Amino acid sequence: MKPELPHYPTATPVQMPAQGILPPAVHRFHPDTVAALHMAEVTGRPLLLRGLPGVGKSQTARAAAFAAGRPLLTQMIDGRTEPHDLMWRFDQVSRLADAQVLKHGQELRAESHYLSPQNLWWAFDWAGLAKEGHPQPVQTPKKWQAGQHRAVLLIDEIDKADPELPNALLEVLSSNGFGVPLTGQKVQCDAHNRPLIVITTNEERELPQPFLRRCLVHRLELANDETALTNELQLIGAEHQAWLVQSGLRSAAGTCLIVNEVAACVAEERISRLVGHDYLPGTSEFLDLVTALAELWPGDEAAQRLQLKTLQKFVFSKSAR
Repeated sequence: MKPELPHYPTATPVQMPAQGILPPAVHRFHPDTVAALHMAEVTGRPLLLRGLPGVGKSQTARAAAFAAGRPLLTQMIDGRTEPHDLMWRFDQVSRLADAQVLKHGQELRAESHYLSPQNLWWAFDWAGLAKEGHPQPVQTPKKWQAGQHRAVLLIDEIDKADPELPNALLEVLSSNGFGVPLTGQKVQCDAHNRPLIVITTNEERELPQPFLRRCLVHRLELANDETALTNELQLIGAEHQAWLVQSGLRSAAGTCLIVNEVAACVAEERISRLVGHDYLPGTSEFLDLVTALAELWPGDEAAQRLQLKTLQKFVFSKSAR
């Protein structure tokens, strides 16, 4: 059976409503990104998105899930993340607590009772876990059905992990399955239900070569020319505000009226830092400024222009500079 290839529009933006802690957002797919996503679908390889912070790597996974009507599982990685954290968690604290209150003759519950499936397990065997009565980790889209449609798994900022983690994932990603030592069971995903796995890296740490060979790699970049970047941000700002107005989250009179000036300000600051090692402001900082100006001085162009110089220091001072 051929894998389902979702339509990712490149001519019109994808408008995403708020979901959980995620705010409303607008995303425009580049044709190269669509090609990379489709290649990941048909080859079964994870898609590694490389690029500096603020270029939209994580949002690409969110937009891909939304456009395809699939649930998005997000695994944030830090220096303490261990390989099994992506697959299962064992609640040792609860088990010890139960052991302390056991009465004479009672037996402690099986270890499987204290085991909870995590994102990679759900991505591989959503239907099986749901059948066993495990609570779903995220809300699923209306027409999506476990066992018939794929999920999207975002493994975010893998470069923050100890090198042991990407190395440990090699076998899991190659075989589309893993064993659970505590129960002896085998979690296996067939080709039809194989999730779309998107991995991001800010390239703070070099990833192992065997891991890179296992992935498809796509680099996301903002324009490195000030004029081109200004135009790019202006488009993002216009689409973002139009979506907020359309969805009723903001009135037309309460928008940021100096989007073009904010875009030019962020573009100038980002380009000036490309030669150093400072934090590079990107789309998130740009949208933070647009949002703050719209919310604090709605529809007041003069006040927004005056306050931009005050607010920009709060988003540009993320480095020691």
